[in-house]
Amino acid sequence: MRGYVKRVKQKAEKLSKEQVLSLLEDLVDENESLYSVLESLSTGLLIINNDFQLLQYNTIVESWLPFNTRLEDIQGTDIRLWECIEDEDIAQFLRKSMEKEITNSSEDFSIVTSGGSVRFLTITISPLVSEGELNGKVILVRDITEKKNQDVLLHRMENLANLTNLAAGMAHEIKNPLGAISIHIQLIQKALEKARENNDQLPAKKFVEDHIDVVNEEIEHLNKLVMDFLLAVRPVKAQLELKDPDKVIENLVEFFKPEFHKDKIEVDFIESSSGKRIMLDEKLFRDVIMNISQNSLAAIKSKFADKSGGKFSIYSGEKDNKYILKISDNGCGMSDESLSKIFEPYYTTKANGTGLGMTMVYKIVKEFSGEITVNSKEGEGTSFILSFPIPQKDVKLLTSESK
Repeated sequence: MRGYVKRVKQKAEKLSKEQVLSLLEDLVDENESLYSVLESLSTGLLIINNDFQLLQYNTIVESWLPFNTRLEDIQGTDIRLWECIEDEDIAQFLRKSMEKEITNSSEDFSIVTSGGSVRFLTITISPLVSEGELNGKVILVRDITEKKNQDVLLHRMENLANLTNLAAGMAHEIKNPLGAISIHIQLIQKALEKARENNDQLPAKKFVEDHIDVVNEEIEHLNKLVMDFLLAVRPVKAQLELKDPDKVIENLVEFFKPEFHKDKIEVDFIESSSGKRIMLDEKLFRDVIMNISQNSLAAIKSKFADKSGGKFSIYSGEKDNKYILKISDNGCGMSDESLSKIFEPYYTTKANGTGLGMTMVYKIVKEFSGEITVNSKEGEGTSFILSFPIPQKDVKLLTSESK
């Protein structure tokens, strides 16, 4: 049809009234067909000029992007598209694309709906080319919430497979306090039997109290084991959103830095400054950093005591489409045995430790589709290396001739 219209345009002056009317009817029909196609798309569509002013759109895009005005009111006006979007991250993405003249770009975003749920969107900007010239851009908006939720469900199912190990660890841990309770109750029973044989003369008060105190201590120990076990097996209820991890870490470092400085420990945070965002739950991500940092604090204090020389550092970067986080200290380090068991439930080298802190760190990192490894040398220090996937997209060139 496009070629046909061009040929007719060249001979427009020679056309009869009937031929012109017939041509207009054909154009109306084609326009209606194209409009129907746009409205039938499951992908949100925005067509803009080079100044990011709206030329065309389909209805579904209004239900996905948080606009503060109706698109029909800004269509064909001088208003730029980002000025009408309430989400700050999305608006900044569009504005940056125009100011830096980015022709191909794609990024994931998370928005919170009015009902409080989280929706994940992929926004792709592609050039609109006509006869070899850039005449604008096409913005595609895809809802990827279901895919993200399926990925989260898959990781949670993988985590459930670890319950067997946790249950085995729990069974092993409760044997000792149960055995102690049994022994001390038997001793009390024997003492009572002797009392009956000796004219009901009870043993010394302190004798019975000592045994009862031990029983109560072991019961308290059992209760703590059960509570810790429930914490370990409880699914991680992560509300994943696309967040800039560097911003979260920066705020957290400022929070715990005074505690480190109090013990003469130097703290450094070298951030990537890439602005890349990853899927994470901010509260749980903070728990991961805090848990590792507190372990580092204890290791450094163990080595340096009240002396200066302790160093704690966090470095973030990007490699192979992954966000890399390296958390290091120059503390006492770990033995090969401790290093091999660090993520195992109930393994701890601390007198009052539960042995579940690093297990929870491991679970949370896996919930974020991440990986965690540890390097440590006794007497020299420890480094935790965490990596998280950065969403990547395939960007395709769209032209106005693709009909």
